[in-house]
Amino acid sequence: MDLHQILITHNRAWTKRELVFFLIVFTVAALLAGRWVRKGRIRKGQAVSGLLALIFLAVVYASTVFTRTSGIRQYQLELFWSWKEIWHIGKNGRLGSLPHNFLVQENLLNMIILFPLGILLPFIRKRKVRWWEGLFVGLAVSASIEILQLVLCRGLFEWDDMIHNGIGCMAGSILSDFVWKIWKKGRTGDSRNKK
Repeated sequence: MDLHQILITHNRAWTKRELVFFLIVFTVAALLAGRWVRKGRIRKGQAVSGLLALIFLAVVYASTVFTRTSGIRQYQLELFWSWKEIWHIGKNGRLGSLPHNFLVQENLLNMIILFPLGILLPFIRKRKVRWWEGLFVGLAVSASIEILQLVLCRGLFEWDDMIHNGIGCMAGSILSDFVWKIWKKGRTGDSRNKK
């Protein structure tokens, strides 16, 4: 199943109320960002990056928590249970039996899901983001998702997801820092050549 199929299969469309709520939050955030830009507290690039992150997080929270239907409270507290299942060293099946290739795909998608947030972090901060800062942000966002899934009975609470999401966000910030460094070096070289 490809990412598009997963999104349309597991997530219903936003209701009018959810859409209006998001538009209100986005408008308030945009007005605050505009005010901070005018006062010189942040730059335009930071404001745009922050608003992109807000849109991205709204989609992530919607797809992982809020557009899911309620079910039963589920949790998996065994650390790295999914990799144990993949390598056939764990218990046989979590909450039923899942194919091992599905677990590999699920783990990889969990790493990818917060990768874009990691890419935006250096642009939001307007500075290099250390690897552990990217990991921390990914873990914090993922922990809030997992707790909401547990409390609202809208998914499986598991440590593995938090670890995979954190790794993905960290990888995004590392890649973004690398590109940022090359871009700054190129700009510095261009300004020297103009002199």
